[in-house]
Amino acid sequence: MAKRPRVGVTGNGRRWAPSWWCTALALRLVGAIPERISVVHPPSGKKLDALIIGGGNDISPEHYKGQIDEKVKLDPERDRLEIEWIKKALDENKPLLGICRGAQLINVVLGGSLHQDIREIRKFTYNRPGLLPTKQVKLEKTSKLADICGTPSVRVNSLHHQAIKDAGRGIHIVGRDLDEIVQAFEADDQRLMFGVQWHPEYLLYLPSQLSIFRWLVQHI
Repeated sequence: MAKRPRVGVTGNGRRWAPSWWCTALALRLVGAIPERISVVHPPSGKKLDALIIGGGNDISPEHYKGQIDEKVKLDPERDRLEIEWIKKALDENKPLLGICRGAQLINVVLGGSLHQDIREIRKFTYNRPGLLPTKQVKLEKTSKLADICGTPSVRVNSLHHQAIKDAGRGIHIVGRDLDEIVQAFEADDQRLMFGVQWHPEYLLYLPSQLSIFRWLVQHI
């Protein structure tokens, strides 16, 4: 019997953590073992075959030369933890998937910048957060992500008010919404690195979204 791959999943350390539960379910459905990593969930020490950086609070502006906003909820300890894990995954060339905040943080680690608040630049897309697939995203037809999802046009959910502004080193933007705001990226080489601004873990009933987790596990 083939050994099931183990995938680390970072996120907040709260007991009420639906993103973790849904991501763990997605990974189990595609044949992997999820391992939760947070400031209160230390790694087991077992070998991880891939890494998912999950969504959550805003990234501290100090990491991308942004402006300090006292109204924004930050988690500096989580920032430090996840930055270390991203660097480790990149150094070891492990498959890496960033979800929402996770995609933004990967971009920041690679020298990119963020829009701190996209609400002012929204023209064609609602700002209301929601779990349902109400937002349209166009993917590059020749991108790996379009191939994974099975279509260059996907309907996704939206729970963010920040987004990637300038791409970091080695990042190729492959998805934008109707306002041309970045919604997805992949590596510009053969590395297995992806970032999506939406939350596929809440859309497991859509084949295009479960396929993201399946592809990650199948290419370990």
